[in-house]
Amino acid sequence: FFTVATGFVQFRLLGRSIKEMLGGRKQGDDPHGITPFQAFVTGLASRVGVGNIAGVAIAIKLGGPGAVFWMWMTALLGMSSAFAESSLAQLFKVRDHGNRQFRGGPAYYITHGLRQRWLGTVFALSMILCFGFVFNAIQSNTIIEAVKSAAGCASGSGACEQDWQVYRHALGAVLIIITAPIIFGGIRRVSRISEALVPLMATAYLLMALYVIAMNLDRVPQMFALIFDNAFDFRSAAGGLAGSAAAKAMQLGIKRGLFSNEAGMG
Repeated sequence: FFTVATGFVQFRLLGRSIKEMLGGRKQGDDPHGITPFQAFVTGLASRVGVGNIAGVAIAIKLGGPGAVFWMWMTALLGMSSAFAESSLAQLFKVRDHGNRQFRGGPAYYITHGLRQRWLGTVFALSMILCFGFVFNAIQSNTIIEAVKSAAGCASGSGACEQDWQVYRHALGAVLIIITAPIIFGGIRRVSRISEALVPLMATAYLLMALYVIAMNLDRVPQMFALIFDNAFDFRSAAGGLAGSAAAKAMQLGIKRGLFSNEAGMG
């Protein structure tokens, strides 16, 4: 709906969005303001990492290769819903702290745009729970499991597993010590750290992906065949369960697609 209603905005204005993101400047002399590029990398920080690595891996593991196709579709179409969400956030933001700062986002445009204060409150509480507990748990758990794997401690390996019960809490404490000064420094400190780290992180992610593809170049045609065949594979189930495999691929692909690019979180 958003893609058609905006005249395929994600393709039509892609060049302009890149130009604004790279060349745009902070508005006025607001000490709390950030540049368009800082805003971009702050959002990107949560997507390149757990969303794009662990999220995609889980989708393929549970939904099969076909899940990748639906992640592609979600990303392409999700760009227009993200555009709509960002536009609404700008339209319905309000000034705060003596007109020096803006507050906005989904809770505000639900409250002021739809005039559904109760729904805006429910959304805000849901986001507090989600970002306060769920996302942090996913991020920290993925980091700890990655360190555990790199240390050669396979899951369920007796004494090694017992040692990790202690190590995982120590790693959790280290994560808190590292991230707390950044988070409590507010959006400007978060954006400055993101501005320094995210381009390096994204570049490394892309280079690793290209390396994996280059090392398996002869299998790329087979890879695409698996993705497209499994995306619409109604043959793998029969009788009353017909289509369940394709439904699972769609469900996991769309879920993880939304998680990996924030196309539906406002």
